[in-house]
Amino acid sequence: MPPRHTTPVPGLRSGATAPRRRWWILGVLSTAQLMVVLDGTIMNIALPSAQADLGFPDGRRQWVVTSYALAFGSLLLLGGRVADLFGRRATFLVGLAGFAGTSALAGMADGFGMLVGARAGQGLSSALLAPAALSLVGITFTDAKERATAFGVWGAAAGAGGAVGMPLGGVLTEYLSWRWAMYMNTLAAVLAFAAGILLLAPAPRSRTSRLDVPGTVLVGSGLFCLVYGFAAAENHPWSSVATWGFLAAAAALLVAFTWWQTRAAHPLLPLHIVLDRDRGASLIALFQASSAVFGTFLFATYYLQHSLGYGPAATGLAYLPMIGGLIGTSPLATNVLLPRFGPKTVIAAGAASAAGGLALLATLGLDSTYATAVLPALVLTGAGLGTIITATTSLATLGVAAADSGVASATVNAMQYVGGSIGVALLNTVSTTTTASYLADHDTPGALTRAHAALAGYHAAFRWLAAAFVVCLFVAVPLYRRRGAARQVNRAAERSTEAA
Repeated sequence: MPPRHTTPVPGLRSGATAPRRRWWILGVLSTAQLMVVLDGTIMNIALPSAQADLGFPDGRRQWVVTSYALAFGSLLLLGGRVADLFGRRATFLVGLAGFAGTSALAGMADGFGMLVGARAGQGLSSALLAPAALSLVGITFTDAKERATAFGVWGAAAGAGGAVGMPLGGVLTEYLSWRWAMYMNTLAAVLAFAAGILLLAPAPRSRTSRLDVPGTVLVGSGLFCLVYGFAAAENHPWSSVATWGFLAAAAALLVAFTWWQTRAAHPLLPLHIVLDRDRGASLIALFQASSAVFGTFLFATYYLQHSLGYGPAATGLAYLPMIGGLIGTSPLATNVLLPRFGPKTVIAAGAASAAGGLALLATLGLDSTYATAVLPALVLTGAGLGTIITATTSLATLGVAAADSGVASATVNAMQYVGGSIGVALLNTVSTTTTASYLADHDTPGALTRAHAALAGYHAAFRWLAAAFVVCLFVAVPLYRRRGAARQVNRAAERSTEAA
């Protein structure tokens, strides 16, 4: 019997064989991705208990969430380029170590300042480890079929993290303490760090590129203003300088960043990365899908708990079929559908499925039953989101030169997180405005009126999310190449990896 053929894999320790070890690496990297996505949502539901425990006022509570978002969103591209320049393994491990330590500090916080500082540290650490992890997935799996499976698992981890974040936070808070929402991050990061030390080996780093300092300052400041502006919209009117002033500054800074990238000797984000048709379409679709992920879980959680009276634990169980839809469609999209039908058909089908599920969510009432009304809507939405997120993440990171894989992965993460932040801010405004209008039109006092007003706000948010996927069908989908785009990008990725 001939010996089994094995191929070396970038980032594997010497002597490790590709078929045997690369899947363990994928498990470590997916755990890190799950942890980052989960942390972005888990604190929301634990925040009221943290506020009561530490005794800070309502006017300051938003900073517990915003400090994380600002650090993570504004430093993602820098984190991606750091991974390219100083090594993906080292950047990934430093990010994990920092995340473990700052999560422990957040759990031990004895005051508002310590909690906010620790949350900002978590965001900084996430900005290092998230693009490094995604880049490692891309360079570890170069075979087209294995790569499709790997990104299916990666997409499922991202979707599951967004799905279980708030329900898990509720269970931990209800039965243990809000601090355990942070300690769980520490435990997961320590385990992932230990596994990374054992499995990952130092890989060659770029010795020709240099850090683009002006570009780093421009894009970091621009993303900071963008995230801060939309975060401020949740507490200030759109006419407030705290909202539109920061958004205008963000637009100016990001335009200046784009201009500078055409002239920099070593650009932070080479524009050819985002100007490729398939990659650009994938980033647009991923931006919209990420908005839907965060928005759906937020308002569906409100609906289940406030309208139907579910507790945190029951809400978590209610999401299990949706998580199943996300996990089930992720490998199907990349292994079967994308190679056979191409991105146009697959992304369009995912957008149609998600839009249909969200349209169903917009019809739910105060007396809707779970099995006949809520369940079909959640499964349909989950299947669509799983299809889009996995396929677009795979396409957006394929065909990139090895020297740029870190910053390309950071761009994907930035689209996901900024898309989610913007989506939640806009949807929150739509929901609260609709609720206020309903109460103004129905001046009958009572709990039932308030319940119907809140439900009207949830319905408005779901309708806007459904409309976003209709826009995706007419904006992102037409940009994809018509024939064999997935195969072409796979071959390009293999050639660039071999050349590296």
